[in-house]
Amino acid sequence: MNAFTLLPFIVLIAAMFLMTRSAKKKQQQAASMRNEMQPGSGVRTIGGMYATVKEVNEDTVLLDAGPGVDLLFAKNAIGAVLTDDEYNRIVHGIEHDLKSDADIVPDDASSLTETDESDSPAAAASDDKAVDLGKKDAAEDGTDAAEAAEAKADDEPKKTDGDSDAK
Repeated sequence: MNAFTLLPFIVLIAAMFLMTRSAKKKQQQAASMRNEMQPGSGVRTIGGMYATVKEVNEDTVLLDAGPGVDLLFAKNAIGAVLTDDEYNRIVHGIEHDLKSDADIVPDDASSLTETDESDSPAAAASDDKAVDLGKKDAAEDGTDAAEAAEAKADDEPKKTDGDSDAK
């Protein structure tokens, strides 16, 4: 046998080794995550149910799924142990903002539209004159807007009722 016939087998064995190694690593991480569960932790089961850990045993976990609802699950059925902020955001809809309360945007826009007396250049510039964003073809030439409208009307052909003077 030459080296070219052994090469596919060597590549196949290396790929299998790498795949099993990453799978074992993921299993070890999941096992350590499950072992770190404590009463009061928020969890998500592999079925997608969110609950709070009430009691942890060797192979089972007692979960509090709601008022008066206690469920017994196998430890392997726990898909993820959530942080308190993540659990409250998902289950209770409570957003925890890391910024200070001063940076919170109000629910209505009234505070955003209030005018404050300010000496800033931007506030002074906004009070000077309204900005016209329309077309300025004729205004740039120095002619009046009314004169421009008359000139435009003279250039357009007149519409008639179908009777024309030309024969």
